Amino acid sequence: MLALWGGTPAHAAVPDSVDFADLTWTEIRDAIRNGTTTAIIPVGGTEQSGPYIAVGKHDVRAMILARRIARQTGHTLVAPVMAYVPEGSTTPRTSHMRFPGTLSLSPSTFRAVLTDAAESLRVQGFTRVVLIGDHGGYQRDLRAVADMLNWRWQRNGAHVLYIPAYYDVIPGAYATWLRQHGHGSEVGQHADLSDTALMLALDPAMVRTQALRTAPLPTAAQGVYGGDPRRADAALGEVGADMQVNAAVAAMQHDLTGQKAN
Repeated sequence: MLALWGGTPAHAAVPDSVDFADLTWTEIRDAIRNGTTTAIIPVGGTEQSGPYIAVGKHDVRAMILARRIARQTGHTLVAPVMAYVPEGSTTPRTSHMRFPGTLSLSPSTFRAVLTDAAESLRVQGFTRVVLIGDHGGYQRDLRAVADMLNWRWQRNGAHVLYIPAYYDVIPGAYATWLRQHGHGSEVGQHADLSDTALMLALDPAMVRTQALRTAPLPTAAQGVYGGDPRRADAALGEVGADMQVNAAVAAMQHDLTGQKAN
């Protein structure tokens, strides 16, 4: 009868999703009551990534990998990605803000938004809020917010787990792996081989592959800071993505006291 009137069936199945945004408020309430008390806030960023990667790179990667992390750890939901982050000054234009396609917040605004998002999760019953950030420029802000909230929440039975290893493996273990496998000169700092390979592994539609393959070596004037992205492929990217997921899962599994950062 409900179907005839355009209503929702009383016993409609809950979506097989870890995305906060895919669920109704009652489904989220029930998940919390049944032990899903961890929420990940994936932090991305809308920034230029050279001529060959779409500006939503960090947002897409952070969300896809947060889903993988949530499924591996269990009893975890993924909040909507934070797409607005510090990317440079607007007056004068600095850092990535020198290029069209970048959106920036001041560090103080970013910290305030992140704090309010985490507090929103805590008051509805999540006892652990996990912060992962896909971009290097705001890692100190993530740590500062985690430290402040852990101090504030000492008597609330909740805590924030900031996972620096999620990001650190990219310029660290993953860059080392690429160099060991013959890609040393192609590793740079931004929109390089590793950046492009990660994107090809997770959402290849975000990469202008055909144009990249026939391009001359991109330069800093084009927003590519070092290295050479032209030989990037999805297989290389999956290695880095797995490293990020494994680092985050390990940090969550070893978060025994609620105060460990990595």
